[in-house]
Amino acid sequence: MERTVSAKVMRYTQIAPQDIPSESAKGTKIRWLITKEDGAPNFAMRYFTVEPGGEIYDHSHPWEHEIFITRGKGKVKIGDTWYDVESGYFLFVPPNAPHEYKNTGDEPLEFICIIPHTK
Repeated sequence: MERTVSAKVMRYTQIAPQDIPSESAKGTKIRWLITKEDGAPNFAMRYFTVEPGGEIYDHSHPWEHEIFITRGKGKVKIGDTWYDVESGYFLFVPPNAPHEYKNTGDEPLEFICIIPHTK
């Protein structure tokens, strides 16, 4: 019996980066790699690029984040604690935890962020 599977296989650079609004971030772009529109019923996968000196300002959501740093280095604040991160690090941001990101390096800080669908 043959199964029908809807797959998406691409390079992340094939997805156009979008600016994050200036009230939420500085020098940051997002690529929505996998969404509900791709047939993913539970999670979205996003790819962030934070330019040197850029940041994502303090915010919180009622959902968790799973993050893997792919390039660069920076600081991430989760709750009241700052963490130094760089390529190869991963982190878990619990639901409702205030969090923010800062690029402290000389190259872009890039990371994969997976979140549950919220709508």
